[in-house]
Order: sequence, then structure tokens, then C-alpha cells
Amino acid sequence: MTGPMASVPFIELSSALVEAMGQRLDAAKPVPEGLLFRTGDGFLYAFLEDPTKVSLDTIRHLFEAGGGVPVHLVVLTPGHLPLALSAEVVGKGGTLVEGPRFAELARQLGLETYLGEEPRAPPREARRLLPSAQQLDGILTRARTWLDWGVPALALRFYRQASDLKPGFLPAKVGVGRSLLALGLVADADRTFDEVLSVRPDDVEARMGKAAVLGARAQPKEEVEIYRTLLAEDEARTEVRAHLLAALVDLGDWKGARVEIEAMLARTPEDPQLRFLHAVALSHTGEKGLADEEREEARRLGLSYERETALCQHLGIAPPPKPEPSAPAVSAEGRLPALRPTRKARPAARPPPRTNRPARAKTSPRPAAKSPVRRRAATNRKRK
Repeated sequence: MTGPMASVPFIELSSALVEAMGQRLDAAKPVPEGLLFRTGDGFLYAFLEDPTKVSLDTIRHLFEAGGGVPVHLVVLTPGHLPLALSAEVVGKGGTLVEGPRFAELARQLGLETYLGEEPRAPPREARRLLPSAQQLDGILTRARTWLDWGVPALALRFYRQASDLKPGFLPAKVGVGRSLLALGLVADADRTFDEVLSVRPDDVEARMGKAAVLGARAQPKEEVEIYRTLLAEDEARTEVRAHLLAALVDLGDWKGARVEIEAMLARTPEDPQLRFLHAVALSHTGEKGLADEEREEARRLGLSYERETALCQHLGIAPPPKPEPSAPAVSAEGRLPALRPTRKARPAARPPPRTNRPARAKTSPRPAAKSPVRRRAATNRKRK
């Protein structure tokens, strides 16, 4: 790696981000593209200022920076990596935080001034909490946000920060387990869920985590059994039913999946994604006509072409055909409206040209010629 170093403002922002996340650093190293931070839990945070100056070799060197020890790479950049480089990061199990999400991370951590922005006002509901509770609530909100956004590396960082702030806080511990599982660290996640269950054996979130561990270990039938047990205890747990549905789909049990989908549709009949899944389940259970109707209903309820395509790719089925461009509107008589040229505006009437000639007096129009009968009557009157 050669060339000029990263700018001072970017180095200051990167250092502030790491400090605000409460990272325990093993080493920090400046590189031409930015800064590298290695943490004690095996993560390598690479802050890259200008992604246009990053090469494929740079990304590959980052994965080898552990010196034979596996590292979990997290690349953070205010720009956007080229597609080939981002595919390399994600394909090798790394995490990518770029563009607007990089800026959002800085805002979440109260570092708006580094972006040239005014600090955010705290949420109204947070103002009523004690400072310690407010801090914990903010950390957990960030953790859940990043896990929902599919960035478990940052979610793990914030869940661990919450656990350090309040030791023994089980929701944060469960979040740590979910983040580890999303990162593919199945054994670590399993141990974390066991720690929660040793304190609270009936913790539903930890039991769901154990079920997900079984799924990750290619034991989907055992995973399904745990979800069914949880539903038998409380049928109102929609999150358990959603996980059961996902496990049944992965298992290829569309008959069982259809039962769960219809149970969920009874509560939310206008959910377009559920309607789409119902259509797929109907198709797999031999009711193609109803499946086509249900798929059209999902589109009517707002399922976009892009989302439908993504769901098809996830399920391994053929994507929908691309929608045709919308046709011109048809009139009430059933005919297309005539295409008329745009009318040009008529020029304003010009005033008559001025001359030095005197204006002519207006003359009355010449009377119409009289008919022969009326002419003779007039002559007779004169004679009299």
C-alpha cells in the first residue's frame, strides 16, 4: 500500500467512531487508504476514505492481515466501493458499511459535527429517562437497527457495549447471541444462549436462538419442533410463527408452511409479502389457479417488482416477467385519444400603421337595389 495518507479530518472521525463504540483495541495502524483497528474479539475495522483509490489487492490484503488468524473484516467508507470490491468483501464473509449508512453511524453516536451537521436533539421519550437508562436505551436501539439492516458485526459491537454497561442484562445477551449466529459463529452463539437459559430457563428469545442454532447445524426438523413447542405454549407469538414458517420453507414442507401462512393472514390479510408466500404455497400444493389470483392480489396490495424478484431468488423459483411500459389511457368509447399537434399561440393583432393622411369619413353602406315592383310604386307616388 503506497501513496498519500488519509486526511486529518477523516482520521479524527474514524478514531472518534471507534472510541464511541467502546472498542477494546489490540492495535491501530494507519494505511494510505485510511486506518485499521484490530479488536480483542477478532474483528478488523478498516476505515477507507476514498473507495475509488482502493484496489482488489487492498481488499485481499485486509483479509490476510490476521497473519494466519481468521479476522472478521468490517469495511467502513463514506463513499461506495466498486461492485467488484464490495462483492469480494461480502463474498468472503466481511461486512460493508458505506455511503449513507456510514453517515448514519456517525449521527447515531453523536458525531454529527464531524460531518458538518448540527447535533440531533434527543427523542422526547428519552428525555424522561435517567441518564444511565437513556444511554442503555440508545445503545440497544442502535444494536437492533444494525441487526435489522443486516450488519451483525456492528449489532454485536453495540449489544456487547450494552452488556458491559449493565452486566447480567439478558436482552443484550440474547442480542449478542443473535449477532454471533448471523455472523456464522454458531458455537459461540450456542454458548451465549445457554448462558441466558441457565439464568432464565423459560426465556423465549433464548429458546428461539437455540432453535436457530439447530437450523444452522442442518437440523431443521429439530428446529421446527422447538418452534411448535413454543407456539403450543402461546399461539399469539407472531415472531415464533414467522421463524417456524421460515424453517418450514427451508425444509421444503409447503403443506405445513401453508397452514402457518394462513394463520398469519388471518391477523394481517393485507400483507403483500404474506400474500405472495401464500401464492407460492398454493402453487406447491396443487392449486395453481388460486395461486395466480393470490399473486395478483399481492401486487395489488403493493408488492413491488424488485421485492417480488428478491423473494423469488431467495426461494429458488423463476422471477416474474418484467412489467411492460404503461399504455396510453383509453377513452370512454374504448379508443385511444387522438394525438393532436400542439396549437401555436396566435400572435396579437397589430395596430394599423400610422400615416400622415387624414382619416376618411365613414360612409354608410350603399342601399340595396330596389325590385321592379317597388320601383314602379315609387314612380306612381311622384306623379300624384
